[in-house]
Amino acid sequence: MTQFANARYLDRTTQPHIATLIMLASISAISMNMFLPSLPEMATHFGTSTATMGLAVGVYLGSSAVVQVIAGPVSDYFGRRPVILGSLLLFTIVTFAINFAPNLTVFFILRAAQAIAATTMILSRAIVRDTTSTEQSGSRIAYVTMGMSIAPMISPAVGGYVQLHFGWQGNFWILGAIGAICLVIDYFDQGETAPKSGGNLLGQFKQYPQLLKSQRFWGYCLASAFGSGAFFAYIGGAPFVGSVVYGLAPDTLGIYFGAPALGYFVGNFLSGRYSVKVGSDRMVVLGLIVSMIGLSIPAALSWAGQASALTFFGFMSFVGLGNGMTIPNATAGMLSIFPRLAGTASGLGSAIMIGGGAALSAVAGIILNTATTDFPLIILMLASVILGLVCITYVLLRKRTLKTH
Repeated sequence: MTQFANARYLDRTTQPHIATLIMLASISAISMNMFLPSLPEMATHFGTSTATMGLAVGVYLGSSAVVQVIAGPVSDYFGRRPVILGSLLLFTIVTFAINFAPNLTVFFILRAAQAIAATTMILSRAIVRDTTSTEQSGSRIAYVTMGMSIAPMISPAVGGYVQLHFGWQGNFWILGAIGAICLVIDYFDQGETAPKSGGNLLGQFKQYPQLLKSQRFWGYCLASAFGSGAFFAYIGGAPFVGSVVYGLAPDTLGIYFGAPALGYFVGNFLSGRYSVKVGSDRMVVLGLIVSMIGLSIPAALSWAGQASALTFFGFMSFVGLGNGMTIPNATAGMLSIFPRLAGTASGLGSAIMIGGGAALSAVAGIILNTATTDFPLIILMLASVILGLVCITYVLLRKRTLKTH
């Protein structure tokens, strides 16, 4: 691993400051959920249903998956800095343009293009891997995502407030301004960290089969994908549950919606503090168990007819807590298999996770279209977490097999 000078803020001759990495990791999360309290008004504006409008989440996630498959190898070849700066510029332009979308089709197209922000999220993780050892990367990724978790904790509440006072376009004007500010900060702070790449760009994409043939890579990817899948299903279904099932006002929904982010903050703190001591694999297992317990209780309450908005959203904080323990450690695991392909591995792993999330988000919208309770959504989330536990168990068994041969 190349040794880099300690970060000095707004000095692009050094590695990026951790504040910049947190900023880069946060943009995608903010753009994904800040506007969610506006979905009912946006549905009226574009002449469609709230459930159909909720597909804006699935469109964003699906496009994110494609972006990340491409961005990883491109950044391994051209470098992290130019790819991130270009992504921030495009994100800013597209986000401002959304305010002028004449119809739902154009909105969805621009929403798909807005997903270029996912580039900054995966490359912030690749930068961590560029500049830290394998043992430390899980811990540092956790600290970066702990800071990042503040964004989705606050942004829905801010989005609900903006919706009440300025309408749905206000959220996209603010998001565009955030993109412009991040572009300026990153230009002056981010030094290049990617190791020099030999060969050509096509050669970087040809590395994908090497990753795809690794059973452990798949195990970590799917454990992360199914664990986070519960959260993505929540994003796709919670606006419907909050506004239709429980009749929450946009500002109240915005506050309740941020419950998983609070747990995510705590979970990432625990990962940053204990991953080296406990071990990344064990932290993944513990995180998935926490999510499973956190979903089993509201499922039982909903089945018994005792559910409320408070129980539904309150227990979602356990899903966030579990994800905060699972995702950074599973990510560190998949990046450690082939360190020289950190950008490619980060992009592919995140694409698998986001692609699965897009599917679950869409499924959540479909099953809730005629639902009158939160039970179908909770069961979908619980099933996803259980599958994640199956995958990380396979990784542990695979490691044990490799050690005995």
